[in-house]
Amino acid sequence: MKYGMNLLLWSGDPDDSLLPVVEELKAMGYDGVEIPLFNLDVDKWTKYGEKLKAMDLACTAVTVRNEEDNPISSDASVRAKGVELNKKTLDCCAALGAETLVGPYHSAIGIFSGAGPTEDEWKWGVDSMRQVAEHAGDVNVMLGVEALNRFETYLLNIHRDSARFVREVDHPNCKMMYDTFHANIEEGDIAQAIRDCSDVLTHVHISENNRATPGSGHIDFDTNFDTLKEVGYDGWMVVEAFGLALPEIAAATKIWRKMFDTELQLAKDSLTFMKQEVAKRW
Repeated sequence: MKYGMNLLLWSGDPDDSLLPVVEELKAMGYDGVEIPLFNLDVDKWTKYGEKLKAMDLACTAVTVRNEEDNPISSDASVRAKGVELNKKTLDCCAALGAETLVGPYHSAIGIFSGAGPTEDEWKWGVDSMRQVAEHAGDVNVMLGVEALNRFETYLLNIHRDSARFVREVDHPNCKMMYDTFHANIEEGDIAQAIRDCSDVLTHVHISENNRATPGSGHIDFDTNFDTLKEVGYDGWMVVEAFGLALPEIAAATKIWRKMFDTELQLAKDSLTFMKQEVAKRW
């Protein structure tokens, strides 16, 4: 198992000012960090990747798509823009040294039609992702497509649908990720949700029901960890938590109140929690 911390707890665009925090995460025992990739400056990420390597830290990355570059838009030019930006993000991953690109870049976040996905939207999504997957293969980065809850997107809400989606993309560099927060909202049977996607699972987000410290809320982590062990998962477990440090991230994640002492304390407690749960089972 590899343990990571998503840097969105501190920044939507990590720079050198965050390196002391990254060094503390390394000292805690994290194997890597998850980098938000919204800034697509390849040169910046080349330099940042070199600094992470100097710390002996691995990394993964996360991104999103928006209305103007929606890969399931009825406008072919908008879909093409989504494919283009996903490919550029993969170039940044390669420059950074990121192993996996996760997130809801299959469709626009926060945009709704008032109904579920149409057959055309599903087809456009699969076709767009297949183009992205081909580029992912060229730059040797794994895609980890993410389902979000119904309040954030409508193409992929449950993990069974994510699994069907990536199977239809049918490319070795396109898999999916599992997220305990979204599963807690959408899945009727957590264990079955994990089993349904285990053959295409490449990444896991460990996140509490209130986005605070994992293990401090009401998510059924026993079932989550038990079933991940059952299906033989042994990849990245990345903490995804959000706080008040960044107004734009707080607004996007609907965090209005302080739910932990400090970001670094959350990171430390989260790592202890994950390692304890894994040690009980693996």
